[in-house]
Amino acid sequence: MSGTAHPSAVAIRSRYNAAMHATQSSHRPIQPLSDQLISQIAAGEVVERPSAVVKELLENALDAGATQITVRLEQGGVKRIAITDNGRGIPPEQMPLALARHATSKIASLNELENVATLGFRGEALASIASVAQLTLTSRTADAPHAWEIVGNHNAQVAPSSGAVGTTIDVQDLYFNTPARRKFLKTEQTEFGHCAEVLRRIALSRPDVAFSLTHNGKTVDHWNVTDIAKRSAHVLGNDFAGARLPIEAQAGPLTLSGFIGLPTAAKARADAQYFYVNGRFVRDKLLTHAVRSAYQDVLHGDRYPSYAISLDLDPALVDVNVHPSKIEVRFRDSRAVHQFVFHAVQRALAQTSATAHGVAPAPTPASSSVLPWLREQQQTSFSSQFAGSGGFGVAQTTANYGALFSTSQTDRPAFSATFTDTVTGSPVDTIGLPSNSTMSDEEEHPLGFALAQLHGIFVLAQNRKGLVLVDMHAAHERILYEQLKNALDSDAMQVQPLLIPVTFYADEVEVGTATESQDILRSLGFDITPLSPTTLAVRAVPALLKNADAQSLARDVLRDVREFGGSRILVERRNEMLGTLACHTAVRANRSLTIPEMNALLRQMEITERADQCNHGRPTWVQLGLSDLDKLFLRGQ
Repeated sequence: MSGTAHPSAVAIRSRYNAAMHATQSSHRPIQPLSDQLISQIAAGEVVERPSAVVKELLENALDAGATQITVRLEQGGVKRIAITDNGRGIPPEQMPLALARHATSKIASLNELENVATLGFRGEALASIASVAQLTLTSRTADAPHAWEIVGNHNAQVAPSSGAVGTTIDVQDLYFNTPARRKFLKTEQTEFGHCAEVLRRIALSRPDVAFSLTHNGKTVDHWNVTDIAKRSAHVLGNDFAGARLPIEAQAGPLTLSGFIGLPTAAKARADAQYFYVNGRFVRDKLLTHAVRSAYQDVLHGDRYPSYAISLDLDPALVDVNVHPSKIEVRFRDSRAVHQFVFHAVQRALAQTSATAHGVAPAPTPASSSVLPWLREQQQTSFSSQFAGSGGFGVAQTTANYGALFSTSQTDRPAFSATFTDTVTGSPVDTIGLPSNSTMSDEEEHPLGFALAQLHGIFVLAQNRKGLVLVDMHAAHERILYEQLKNALDSDAMQVQPLLIPVTFYADEVEVGTATESQDILRSLGFDITPLSPTTLAVRAVPALLKNADAQSLARDVLRDVREFGGSRILVERRNEMLGTLACHTAVRANRSLTIPEMNALLRQMEITERADQCNHGRPTWVQLGLSDLDKLFLRGQ
C-alpha cells in the first residue's frame, strides 16, 4: 500500500471535508441560540461528569443551611443521583426560577459578587443539569403544610407532593439526550470513586454537618456531626491521625487552621492534600507551592505531604469567579498569601518531639562569629559552580568546623561530655548517666537517657514510653544544619555587585516582571534591570550564589516572582550548600561516643527545630513502646 493513505485516515478526512463543506455551503445567518442549547453548552463546562453534579448539589444544600445531607447514587451516579437535605427549602412560587438560567438568591449586584461568601453563586447548576438529565426537584419550607414538586425544566408546573422540610433533587439518566457525552464516561467504579472523593472534600470542610453516602442501595459511608480533628481522621485515615501536627496562624485578615502530616507520613501520591479557601476546596498552584516549599527541608525524595488546611480571609481579597468549576481562585495579594502560608506551615513543622511532649524548644543560638568563617569557606572550599547539566554542585570541605567531640579520653570528666555548640563554640550542658535519672527527668526530657551505642551508628536510649533508637549521624546533621541556617539568617543579605553586568534576551513577560518587581528583587539580593524592551541586565546577585550562572538564576527568580510573588530559589540553593556542609561535618558512623556525649546529643535534639528528620527527609529517631517490645517477645499472649 505504498503511497496510499490508510483507509481509516481516508474516512476521517472524508468526514471532515464533508462537515466543512456543509458548514460553508449553508450560509446560515447569525441567530440567537435556543435556551435548551445554551443550557447544554453550559452543561459542558459545569457538568463534566457525575461527580460535578454531586458537587453542585452539595454546595447548594450547604448554602441552604443544611445540617444533614444524604447522597444516594446508582451505577456510579450515571443512572441516578439523589441528594436530600434538611435546609431551608424553596417556596413553591420560586421553584421554577430555581431551574432557570442565571437565577439565584445568593447575589444581586457586582458588589455582592466581589464579596461572595456562599459556595454557589452563578445560578447555572440546576438549569445545566436539567438540560442533560431527568431532574425532579422536591422542596418544603418550614411554614408550608406540605412539599411541592417540579419535574423537568423551569417551564414545568409545580405540583403538591410529600416530604420533610428541606430539599430533595433527584437526577436520573445523566446525558440521556447527549449520548456522545455519555461515551466519554469511565467505568461505574471509577465514576463512583470521583463522586465519593467530592463528598469527602466537602465533608472534611464541614464537620458540623452529618453526611451519608449510599451506592446501589448499600450504605458506603456515614459521618456524624463532630469536630475537625475527628472528621479529618475519618476522611484521611488513622495513619494521618497518628502522624499529624495542628496548625494555627493569623496575620491581619488571614487565618490558617487545620492539620498537616508529619514528613514521615508523606505519601507517594498527592491524593491526601485538602486545601480550603473560605470553606471552598481549591487546587491552587500558589498555595500548593507554598506548602511544598515549607516541607522542602524535611521531605524525603519525591514524596508528597498530607494535609487538611483551611485559609480564611476577607472575601473581597480573593476572586472565586475564575473557573466554571470554582476550583481555582485568584488572590489580590498573592505574595502576601504565599509567604503567610509558607511561614505558618514551616513554623508548625518546626515542632519537635519535645513540643509534642509539652516541652517548648529553646531557640538555637546563632552567633555572627561564624559568618566570616562561612564566607571564607565559600571562597576557598565550596567552589560552587553549575555543571553542564544545570545542577548545583558543592565540593567537599575539609575545614575543621569547631570542636565537635573531645578525642582524648583523659579530657573527659566522668559525667560530663565535651559536646559543643558548633556556632558559638560554647559547651552544651549534659545530663548524667541514666542510673541517676528520675521519672521527672524523663518527663522533662522526652528522648530519655542514653543506654549504649549500637555498631557505632545508633544510640539506644530509655524514656518513659520505652526504647528510643537514634541515628546519630542523621540527628547531628540536622542540629548542625539548623545552627548554620540560623547563623546565616541572623546576618543581613549580602549582595555581590557584578564587575561586568550579565545581559540576556528576555521576552515581554520577563521584562514586565523585572520592571514591576524591583522592590521584591532587591529584597532577594538581585539587581535585574531592563536595558531595552527585549534585554535584561543582571548587575548584582546574592553573595552566596556569586559563582552561579547569573542568567539562569535570574530567569528562575523572575519566574517564581511572577507565579508566586516571591522566590525560593535563593533559599533552596543556599540550603543545598549548608546541607552538604552539615553532612560532612556531622559525627560519622563508627565514631565511639561516651554516655554523656550521647545524652548531650539527645538534649540538643530536643531543642532543635525539625529534629525529627535530617535535612534529607529521613527520620532521625524512632520510638519503640513497651507494648511493642512485649509483642516482640509474645509477653502476655
